[in-house]
Amino acid sequence: MIDPQGRWEVLRERAEARLRTCLPHQGGDLERLESAMAYVLLGGGKRVRPVLVYAAGEALGAPLEHLDGPACAVECIHAYSLVHDDLPAMDDDDLRRGRPTCHRAYDEATAILAGDALQALAFQLLADDTHTPLPDAIRLAMTRTLAEAAGAAGMVGGQAIDLGAVGRTLDEARLTRMHRLKTGALIEASVVLGALAAGAGEDDLAHLRRYARAIGLAFQVQDDILDVTASTEEMGKTQGADAQVGKPTYVTLLGLDGARKAAGELRDEARESLAAIPGDTALLAWLADYIVRRRQ
Repeated sequence: MIDPQGRWEVLRERAEARLRTCLPHQGGDLERLESAMAYVLLGGGKRVRPVLVYAAGEALGAPLEHLDGPACAVECIHAYSLVHDDLPAMDDDDLRRGRPTCHRAYDEATAILAGDALQALAFQLLADDTHTPLPDAIRLAMTRTLAEAAGAAGMVGGQAIDLGAVGRTLDEARLTRMHRLKTGALIEASVVLGALAAGAGEDDLAHLRRYARAIGLAFQVQDDILDVTASTEEMGKTQGADAQVGKPTYVTLLGLDGARKAAGELRDEARESLAAIPGDTALLAWLADYIVRRRQ
């Protein structure tokens, strides 16, 4: 069995290195745009999503070079979503990962364009067989998976529900649906992309989807907990921001202890889902634990 924490660090470093190589470097009139893209994509972060791609793929026997493209693609989508979420028209945040948000470091127009370019780059990475050296049918399935997770039936749809929920009370079922789309869909896609690269069968995909749905929701529950328990310095973004604008959260709905209990139950569900997966799933299990004990 692998050392999961050691493997996590190795795969995070691999993701960082591959992300640097996938950015455009044309310079000239595009220098400011490319600088903003790099500022966002290489500006830190836990790299949970690309590591999930690697972890799921490795557990089922995929070589790392088959996982680099989808790992970078999903992080490009995540990075673009953060840029757009932070804009004044959305969450109007000034701080992200301990630094000024993209529209503060550059300007709103450049931030929008940087996000747009990162979104396009994600699908370029999946379509290009240099970055994703897999059969066309698998790359097509990956593209469809990521597009669905990022669009109106996934992350963007969840953000739309979130914006419409400000100042309103949502019951647990509606709050869960919102976060399964806004946060969970891209986390689920990360795991599925790794499994697809490994040629996973339907049974393995089903178990991994259950795992991913559980950790995706646990990730958001822990975010809600951190919004009221962690400092701005720990989180790298403004503490208490959700409460300030009247956003519904698991803490406001369930209380702090109830939210912690929910996160723990989701972690346990995720770990149980791995029992039927062949291969070494120690890193996937460790990630489920990490998601509910992180402080940022």
